[in-house]
Amino acid sequence: MMQQFYPQVQHSYRFELNKDMHFSAAHFIPDEDAGKCQVMHGHTYHINVTIGGNELDPLGFLIDFKQLKDLIHKKYDHSVLNDHPEFQHRFPTTEILAETIWTTIQDVLRTRENRPVCLQVIVRETPTSYVIYRPRQEDLL
Repeated sequence: MMQQFYPQVQHSYRFELNKDMHFSAAHFIPDEDAGKCQVMHGHTYHINVTIGGNELDPLGFLIDFKQLKDLIHKKYDHSVLNDHPEFQHRFPTTEILAETIWTTIQDVLRTRENRPVCLQVIVRETPTSYVIYRPRQEDLL
């Protein structure tokens, strides 16, 4: 497996967790300004999620890697992104997908007693194109 290195987000947390995952999905952007992307097409999306926190749970995790994978991979793998309810009113661009993944993860992290936070989500759509989503500080509260 090839090791990936990603842009780092500055933080002062004691622990930083990074999880890489990938899934295959199709999407389309139904607007003439989208050019070729108007037509349904697919990608193998490569995702990197960065979680930070100062406290571990009773098992010694910020959050279990498997839980992160289940939140994202199980939901989107081999699907049409446009068919998911979260994209009914917004086109599933790479930028919107990155923000949506962040929201999904952060919503779960807010329920954890140790209160980790999702610091960034990177979504690579092609070998040469990726988006980084970093929340505003107030979004982490």
